Amino acid sequence: MATDRTWPHRSETSHFSTIPFPIQTPSPKPSNSTRNRQFQTPSPMTSSSSHRSNNRHHGALTSSSSRRTDASHYRDFAALPNDVLTKIAANFSLPNLQTASLVCKAWRDGLRPLREAMLFLRWGKRFKHGRGGVKVSLDKALDSFLKGAARGSTLAMVDAGLVYWEMGKKEEGVALYRRAAELGDPAGQCNLGISYLQAEPPNVKEAVKWLYQASVAGYVRGQYQLALCLHRGIRTDQNLSEAAKWYLRAAGGGYVRAMYNVSLCYSLGKGFMQNHRQSRKWMKLAADHGHNKAQFEHGLTLFSEGQMMKAVVYLELAGRGGETGAVHVKNVILQQLSPSSRERALTLADNWSALPSSR
Repeated sequence: MATDRTWPHRSETSHFSTIPFPIQTPSPKPSNSTRNRQFQTPSPMTSSSSHRSNNRHHGALTSSSSRRTDASHYRDFAALPNDVLTKIAANFSLPNLQTASLVCKAWRDGLRPLREAMLFLRWGKRFKHGRGGVKVSLDKALDSFLKGAARGSTLAMVDAGLVYWEMGKKEEGVALYRRAAELGDPAGQCNLGISYLQAEPPNVKEAVKWLYQASVAGYVRGQYQLALCLHRGIRTDQNLSEAAKWYLRAAGGGYVRAMYNVSLCYSLGKGFMQNHRQSRKWMKLAADHGHNKAQFEHGLTLFSEGQMMKAVVYLELAGRGGETGAVHVKNVILQQLSPSSRERALTLADNWSALPSSR
């Protein structure tokens, strides 16, 4: 996970649960002739106008006042304690830190540890993923991330937490997620929330609290996980309307699994008023972003409408992604197409590429 600072997901696990809920009901396998319409619960930022005055003296007074105000603001910025400044900028990226360092000399000096943290963060990612000509080394990656975390960067804290988790040292990982979460890092809040869901016994109240904080900050993975909690209602109150709202926000932010669930919400009238047009729109978006179940669903819709060529393309993609039911339907359609049409449809599938998303 090179640039993904959130909970690690295994691509080979079921698309129906990223959170191992304490209670799960196995979903039925799709048949060749029917669709498995189960909700997916997978296994990721004014201007003002100035008024001119005809009075020159008034303009001069305004200009002088502005200079005094600017100087006052500068002194206020410079007087900000370094520990407060570091907490405020804890989740800043390098470009933001560089910009903030231009405000005044005091800020440039106060933000030096966080700028150094960005160097350690960069090296940590190189060691973790084998980039920049270095060999993969989780130990060296962890050492770099911890050095960045020690300088106050929540980005480094989250990455160090992920490495600890991969090493099986979950307590150390959770401790770093908590530090990042308390400093306002949405990825840390999301990961801490999921940690509470995976605890024995799960602490859903604390999980929802941290997932909500990540969600209101605009973190799409947090929004999706919060929607799952509200939708499933396991050890918490089920709230389909709130779940649908957060699915929609995550989908709008590019989260593919949320797009699929939004489609089902509209299709089944759960959380939203039933709206087949919206359902189809979000199913196609999920399919175009690479969601295999959505490709299967959308392919079947196209087949039912007689759009055979397009149906073959989506069903072929779904089959390549592991949807075995799609393969059977595709083969049935191929028998009805001419050899040239078959070749063209499969060529389109070969040249297809998913739209970019946040997973």
